[in-house]
Amino acid sequence: MRFTRALFQATQKVTTGIVGLNVNASARPQLVGLYKQTLDELKAKIPEKAAYRQAVEALTVHRLKIVEQNEDPAKIEELISAGQIEELIDAAEDEIKLISRMAEWKAWEPLEESVPPRQWEYFKRAALTE
Repeated sequence: MRFTRALFQATQKVTTGIVGLNVNASARPQLVGLYKQTLDELKAKIPEKAAYRQAVEALTVHRLKIVEQNEDPAKIEELISAGQIEELIDAAEDEIKLISRMAEWKAWEPLEESVPPRQWEYFKRAALTE
């Protein structure tokens, strides 16, 4: 009995190693719920053609699929490759908050003022001269 308990405790995460970020014993189901909530919020608040919605939707669907297909948090962390599962939960919660802000800002609508000529030219590569 002792040997089994020692092995069980060795497989359990004790700390995230990040100050202020506690280990979440029910991280996987919480992450699934957050990803589904993210998709619902996007569909309800952001137009389908908005680049922001398309990007967040693609990332969330991809991550949700990984989380649903894997039970092991370590495997989920490895496949998503964006930190610990607790960090993924924080990021998902922040994304849900951002969706409301983006809906408020209506960032997909045309600018109120036209862009001055040559405003974005400094992003272009200079022509090579020989």
